[in-house]
Amino acid sequence: MRRTIRFAAVLAALLAATPAESLLAQSKKKKAAARRPATVSLDAKVVNDSATAPIVKRGSAGGGVLRAQVLLDRARFSPGEIDAAFGGNVEKAVAGFQKARGIEPTGVVDAATWKLLNADAAPVLVSYAITAADVAGPFQAVPEDMMEKAKLPALGYSSTLEALAERFHASPKLLGRLNPGSSFSRAGEEIVVPSVRSSAPPKVARVVVDDSDKTVSAWGDGDKLIAQYPATTGSEHDPLPVGSWKINGVSRNPTFHYNPDLFWDADESHAKAKVPAGPNNPVGVVWIDLSKPHYGIHGTPEPATIGKTQSHGCIRLTNWDAAELAEMVAPGLPAVLQE
Repeated sequence: MRRTIRFAAVLAALLAATPAESLLAQSKKKKAAARRPATVSLDAKVVNDSATAPIVKRGSAGGGVLRAQVLLDRARFSPGEIDAAFGGNVEKAVAGFQKARGIEPTGVVDAATWKLLNADAAPVLVSYAITAADVAGPFQAVPEDMMEKAKLPALGYSSTLEALAERFHASPKLLGRLNPGSSFSRAGEEIVVPSVRSSAPPKVARVVVDDSDKTVSAWGDGDKLIAQYPATTGSEHDPLPVGSWKINGVSRNPTFHYNPDLFWDADESHAKAKVPAGPNNPVGVVWIDLSKPHYGIHGTPEPATIGKTQSHGCIRLTNWDAAELAEMVAPGLPAVLQE
């Protein structure tokens, strides 16, 4: 009899505790949901509406991030490859933009930062008609081996999608998400694309490569920050050559003179070779030569890796960022490489 009474008492206590525990669990779920970054649809009408832009920060994704990336790109604070995901390159671009505009460089797109970004009221997503030239090619698979690359007549794009993604500073995956069902191979087809920067850039007074935050910045007279790009800046084996150098000149669509003796990880069977020009050339579409022998600022065939992998000592940017920087510099311009 006593055991029955004790069991009933314990059961009653458990049942009485359940509502409080449920409330606690619900509270935890609500707090977790509140901590989750807001997600905005990638629908063009939504993304183009500045009123729908939420606060976005590291870990955010969706239309709010996409809007911020395009507006940062147009302000010449490059987020790198536009992909609707808020990672390190976007955070650096936001902080640089905030610094240049005189507000605290938090790296978070808050209300004050949106106000400045949204001063650019042009649509961030627009319609584009694929042209016959876009689909004409020639397109080809690009081999990984340097000796095989050297055998090709050119290192062009592998597909229309890759070419369009680079033109609009976007990841191929993002273009696919914006245009579900598109083959990106038919002239006349209308697709949705980011409306990225297109105006001619200004000339600058100096270029700074900063290894601490993996950026290349362009500065005007009066110490004005004009542009900033995410970069890959060397490695443990080939550290950035810190010092004050000068820009010798610019080579567009360069042939890459491959010398395996200059690469610590080169295949022992490799020999010196001339690797043909093209956007999938190892140095991309432009080489900005520095007074430090064998070093330069250049493009890359793999824009998604910028700021996330290592280089062989040189400074790598996306092809579109490198091409823009090349328009801003001149022979003799100071290039400061710092840690």
